Amino acid sequence: MSESKRPGQLLARGVCRHLYQSGFACLGEFSPARGLRVDVMALTAKGEFWIVECKSSRIDYVTDAKWQNYLGHCDRFLFAVDAGFPVAILPEDVGLMIADEYDAAVLREGSALRLATARRKKLLIQFGRTSADRVMRLLEIVSGERL
Repeated sequence: MSESKRPGQLLARGVCRHLYQSGFACLGEFSPARGLRVDVMALTAKGEFWIVECKSSRIDYVTDAKWQNYLGHCDRFLFAVDAGFPVAILPEDVGLMIADEYDAAVLREGSALRLATARRKKLLIQFGRTSADRVMRLLEIVSGERL
């Protein structure tokens, strides 16, 4: 199954597994705003949003011009990379996770960011609606029926 997934998707899987086991609710490939798509959006029990961007290689990081646009949509921002990634090229003020397709470890949480109240409310609604939509789609696939 994992052979068909791209390296970043495998990292996202391990990140989601780790965060879920740590009490977070996670969505992969979430769009916090028009034109943005994050690899992992995680919601803590306290209602904080973490965005985790998975970088599978140096070139993947260097060519990504969008990640700084995500900072206004989370309380924490982290990069997730594999054990062989050159972490010295990553900014030190953002979080860092080392991951594989099965698990991850948070090496640093990075600086705390604070969402504006109105944006947090919008994200909470969007996160809930996206979650419900994905569950409904999954139920339809499992049942073999369509709405």
